Amino acid sequence: MDTVTLAKRRYTTKAYDASRKIPQETIDALLEQLRHSPSSVNSQPWHFIVAQSDEGKARLAKATEAFAYNTSKILNASHVIVFATRTDMTEAHLEAVLAQEGADGRFRDEPGRVMQDQTRRSYVNLHRFDQKDLQHWMEKQTYLALGTALLGAVAHGLDATPIEGFDAKALDAELGLREQGFTSVVLLSLGYRSQEDFNAGLSKSRLPTEDVFTFL
Repeated sequence: MDTVTLAKRRYTTKAYDASRKIPQETIDALLEQLRHSPSSVNSQPWHFIVAQSDEGKARLAKATEAFAYNTSKILNASHVIVFATRTDMTEAHLEAVLAQEGADGRFRDEPGRVMQDQTRRSYVNLHRFDQKDLQHWMEKQTYLALGTALLGAVAHGLDATPIEGFDAKALDAELGLREQGFTSVVLLSLGYRSQEDFNAGLSKSRLPTEDVFTFL
């Protein structure tokens, strides 16, 4: 199926069928696609927590006390992914990414490895010291991963709901994320829509082509 058809089919699910679970091979394929998400200079400043048990989803749902309309979207979904972003671009992370690139054969020679390391560090330092938006920059990379997951979900025949309506501080505390150097940014519920999902029957609406594109 072409990607335009997938984009038109995808919508934000409002209610899930709690009795239906995503097959393991499907969730494994989606997570592998998520792992290969793009990021600026391959910085990969993220970590993903996957709640698949009732107990795990209940822990995430604690963070929706002030956003009760999202609670059922977490509890009734088959799986929920927490998209977490690093709170700092640490030396250990930079070294780990570089080492993995080397192991995966990204460098033809030692000068290529050095150039990649210097280029990535220059961008990190640009956002850390000059633009002073390192956290925001890393969060933008995490949202690239969210886009990858949303398109992947519909390609696998799954319904999905991106959720920003939750208490990040409470969720970070529940999962001990800040102690690990991360903070939660957005959630993604995955599963199969309920017959009670009113949004499933509504037509998709986007502004017309002439309003959203300028051709030079």
